[in-house]
Amino acid sequence: MTRATTPTPQPVNGGISFWFAQDGLPAPREPLPGDRTADVCIVGGGYTGLWTAYYLKQAAPGLRITVLEQKFCGYGASGRNGGWLYNGIAGRDRYAKLHGHEAAVRLQRAMNATVTEVVETADKEGIDADVHQGGVLEVAYTPAQFARLKEFHADEVGYGEDDRELYGARATAARIKVSGAVGSSWTPHGARIHPVKLAKGLADACERLGVTIHESTPVTEIAPGRAVTPYGTVRARHVLRCTEGFTAGLKGHKRAWLPMNSSMIVTDPLPAEAWEAIGWNGRETLGDMAHAYMYAQRTADDRIALGGRGVPYRFGSRTDNDGRTQPATVEALREILVRFFPQLAGAGIAHAWSGVLGVPRDWCATVTLDRATGLGWAGGYVGSGVATANLAGRTLRDLVRQDLGEAGPTDLTELPWVGHRVRSWEPEPFRWLGVHALYAAYREADRREAAGLSAATAPLAKLADRISGRH
Repeated sequence: MTRATTPTPQPVNGGISFWFAQDGLPAPREPLPGDRTADVCIVGGGYTGLWTAYYLKQAAPGLRITVLEQKFCGYGASGRNGGWLYNGIAGRDRYAKLHGHEAAVRLQRAMNATVTEVVETADKEGIDADVHQGGVLEVAYTPAQFARLKEFHADEVGYGEDDRELYGARATAARIKVSGAVGSSWTPHGARIHPVKLAKGLADACERLGVTIHESTPVTEIAPGRAVTPYGTVRARHVLRCTEGFTAGLKGHKRAWLPMNSSMIVTDPLPAEAWEAIGWNGRETLGDMAHAYMYAQRTADDRIALGGRGVPYRFGSRTDNDGRTQPATVEALREILVRFFPQLAGAGIAHAWSGVLGVPRDWCATVTLDRATGLGWAGGYVGSGVATANLAGRTLRDLVRQDLGEAGPTDLTELPWVGHRVRSWEPEPFRWLGVHALYAAYREADRREAAGLSAATAPLAKLADRISGRH
């Protein structure tokens, strides 16, 4: 059995993310110097806010656009995610029920095209984000997971993804040798990226276009026509909230979107003999069909970056400061790594970190502009925001231009996620108790399926799905 490396005794824990540790923190931008006016004020310097600013400034160069970011661009989920640029979008099945199957197909096709849009735009702007468009491989390694995999694959094909492929055990191993994998589903609509390189490059591209970015500027309140900060107020016709998992920190938004935690580890660089044993030559992003699922990529410098749920939620919708992760979560992620690739039992873990993602009560991503107030928002991506943020940014661009009378409805403004509203999350302590109970149920369902106690999806998981609003 191949032993990859001598284990690192203690991985770096926190420090925002491995991606920032590897690529370096950005040079700081100036905070807001006082009261200012703009045509569009964007709150949040992550992917959603930056893509919105980028596309708006391109379409309407005369617009005065200001981005306000509480720390620095990419500090949140945009600089901590797993680097999955893929075509998943939260809430598609619900949108099919609300607006019809064809509307959901249009949404899915827009997401398929978004992967290519991001890859091509990064290339056009000279952003070297370690992009490799190898698609997404999602594997099953229990009978229950395989049954879900086949249902999932059929659903994706039913939403127009006719270039998706279903594999058995042998074909799966030909791509990536995941221990015990009995099947997989692969889509070409996915790419591996370096999240921080994309975020930093996108911020620079915005500034080249003439967008004003103020960092170290926390917004404490958003209201029609203004965004309030400790350093002054920005007044603008359009104020766009692009804060995703940090939305609960804004006045009046405590229960809007729940900040769900997700944690990651990354290995030391693995030697050639380890990759010979694993395969993964196509550098697909990798996921599974567990209820408490994992996600992984092979990095440009031949590490494995792998993520999943640790502590799913902090009481009172609190978020961390630096991404520090509990030791038990680090160990649980290491166990997933070794479960997938037993030959990496000796591999060193270089870094561990966490971040938050935005979860609406009905698990539906959405983009909205209220033309009466000029307030807009996008998010609730439930973990699939790397690509969805780009689609949201282009959609907000079209909605703002439509409101300004510069354009009419477009294909994007007619997608079913536009204008979707959802009720707030329950107050504490019910929110905390509910989320922790749900993920305990998912972990127990995974345990029972892995132990062979359930050949189909465990009833406990189905009940959790119904209670949570995921399905």
